[in-house]
Amino acid sequence: MTTLVAYYSAEGYTKRVAETIADATGADLFEIIPADPYTDTDLDWRDANSRVVREHDDPTLRETPLDSAAVPDWDSYDTVLIGYPIWWGIAAWPVNGFVTDNDFAGKTVVPFCTSASSPLGDSDTRLAALADAGDWRPGHRFQSAVSDNDVRKWVESLGI
Repeated sequence: MTTLVAYYSAEGYTKRVAETIADATGADLFEIIPADPYTDTDLDWRDANSRVVREHDDPTLRETPLDSAAVPDWDSYDTVLIGYPIWWGIAAWPVNGFVTDNDFAGKTVVPFCTSASSPLGDSDTRLAALADAGDWRPGHRFQSAVSDNDVRKWVESLGI
């Protein structure tokens, strides 16, 4: 069984969880990187003129080109964990491009997210609908400050 942990991390929380998962499973890591990376100013959800607020208010602006969505040896992975921060109750939009650009047929997919306060919501089922293929498992939300030990316990519960 070959496992990949693909993740987008705006502020480093999701990256830390993804690295812990990869370490616990022996998985490879793939960082989802927007072609136009988000700055701290872009991510200021309290500023009505910030990039994320404009994209939230106008879904046509959410299509976020990526540096690359092409994972080396994609066909060799049978399990893919996808990590992302929650933005307004859904997956951060850079993840959408990764999901639509890859074929998840024949793969087990386990979404996970990080957030200080927002719930998982239906972010996992929305991503599964975008993929339209694969065996998508229920997602899991981690507090932004989750301990590595709690992440490892969750990984063990997956049986992967």
